[in-house]
Amino acid sequence: MDKIALITGASRGIGAALAEALAPEYHIVAVGKTVGALEELDDRIRARGGETTLAPMDVTVEAAMQQLCRSIFDRWGKIDLWIHPAIYAAPMAPAATTAEKEMNKSIEVNLRATSRLVTYIAPLLGQTGRAVFFDDPRAGEPFFGVYGGTKAAQIALARSWQQETNRTGPAVRIVTPRPMPTATRARFHPGEDRAKLTPCASEAARLLPEILG
Repeated sequence: MDKIALITGASRGIGAALAEALAPEYHIVAVGKTVGALEELDDRIRARGGETTLAPMDVTVEAAMQQLCRSIFDRWGKIDLWIHPAIYAAPMAPAATTAEKEMNKSIEVNLRATSRLVTYIAPLLGQTGRAVFFDDPRAGEPFFGVYGGTKAAQIALARSWQQETNRTGPAVRIVTPRPMPTATRARFHPGEDRAKLTPCASEAARLLPEILG
C-alpha cells in the first residue's frame, strides 16, 4: 500500500477502531504499550486483507519515538496520516488534593509526548499529510483538574499547530468523539450503562469523513 497511517494509541478504543476502518486503504503503523492488544488488532486487520506494522512502544520514551520515526522514514519516506488518541486519564480528585505523580504523568503523556511527536512527525507529514487530535472538553469540570487541564493543554498545542499550518500544510484536524465504552470512560463513570454509549466502531465510521475530508 502506498498510503501510511501512523496511530499512536492504537491498542484499544477509538485508535483501534480507526485502524480497522482505515486498513482497507492504508498500511497501519500501530503504536501502543499493550502487546497482546496490538497483536489482536493485527489479526483482525490481516483477516480482512489489510497490512500492519506493530510498534509496541511507549510514546513518552523519547529515544523510542525517534527510532520509530527514523524507521518510518527509512522504509517509506513519509506519513500520510497521523492519528493521536494516546492519553493518560488521571483519577478524578479534588484540585486541592492533586497527587504530584498523577500530574507529572499526565503532563508527560498528554503534553510533553505530544509536543515531541509533533516535532518528529511534522517533517514526515510534509505539506500534504494530515494529523488528527481528539478533544475531550473536561477543563473546568469538578474533579477533572489534572486530566482536564492537561488534555486542554494538548488541544491548545494542536490548535496552535493547526493555525500555523493552515496555508502550508500539513492539515491538522481536531475532532470530538461521542461518549464511547472505553477504559478511560469507565474510570470516570463507573457503573454507567455502557449499552447506551456509542460503539467505537460506529464512532470511527462517523468521524472518518471529518478526518479525511
